[in-house]
Amino acid sequence: MGTSPDLVAAAIERADRGDGVVLIPDLGGAALTARLFEGPEVAVADVPFVEGAISAAVTASAGGSLEAVLAAAEEARHFRKL
Repeated sequence: MGTSPDLVAAAIERADRGDGVVLIPDLGGAALTARLFEGPEVAVADVPFVEGAISAAVTASAGGSLEAVLAAAEEARHFRKL
């Protein structure tokens, strides 16, 4: 899905509830596709995929703003496991 601009556009449309969308691509091709959509209402997070997605989802489900969701995803880069 991540390398198809049409599928990514459809996913953004489904996910956006008016506050914007954070895209968290997994690897190269998906990251390049995600950059096509980057703008005021679509942020691309360069973060660890699983940890960033979980942090972003928790913050979004609590009503966080686009900026707060992006910040939560970016904090995942610094999580310590031990």
